[in-house]
Amino acid sequence: MKLYGYFRSSASYRVRIALNLKGLDYESVAVHLVKNGGEQLSDSFRALNPEALVPALVDIADEVDGGEVALSQSLAIIEYLEEKYPEAALLPAKLADRAHVRALALAIACEVHPLNNLRVLKYLTGTLGITEEQKNAWYQHWCGTGLAALESKLAADPRTGKFCVGDTPTLADCCLVPQIYNAQRFKCDLSAMPHLLRIHQNCMELDAFIKASPENQPDAE
Repeated sequence: MKLYGYFRSSASYRVRIALNLKGLDYESVAVHLVKNGGEQLSDSFRALNPEALVPALVDIADEVDGGEVALSQSLAIIEYLEEKYPEAALLPAKLADRAHVRALALAIACEVHPLNNLRVLKYLTGTLGITEEQKNAWYQHWCGTGLAALESKLAADPRTGKFCVGDTPTLADCCLVPQIYNAQRFKCDLSAMPHLLRIHQNCMELDAFIKASPENQPDAE
């Protein structure tokens, strides 16, 4: 497998964690989101993923002899890995618990992250002309709002354990850790979110999460 990504991309980070938790080998292919006008916008990468977004995963397709499948969207990639390589499972056995894990993951991937990703921040400062201080305030507001809601949800749910759901990492943790990384990078106040911080700490004690960290990637700067 080849994973096309960027070391600080939250979405790429999620997939790296999932690959590591499942013990899968892959080749990392760097796509720099800033240099050369943004390598994700190149014709060669657009041929792989017309959305011009990372990550993209290329794998051998079981359905086609000798063929390859190119996948986009981090959660779709992780679900693909979950179905093709079910061990170690990133979704619980019970139907309702699986839906709960997906809801937690989507709360981050769909509600928090899109308002704070690189292309949105670049549009705010470049096209709309807001200051760096205003951009950071935007980030802190929307990231804080989303994570506060997630904190409340985890605090109220009896299924919350050592990790977001139970005592083994799930898809939800794959999404949470990169978002906490970004929140800390942009100096968001997480002091009122003890469940999130505790779960993050538990995750960061595992090799799968440590190896996936941005600073441990070949393209880290």
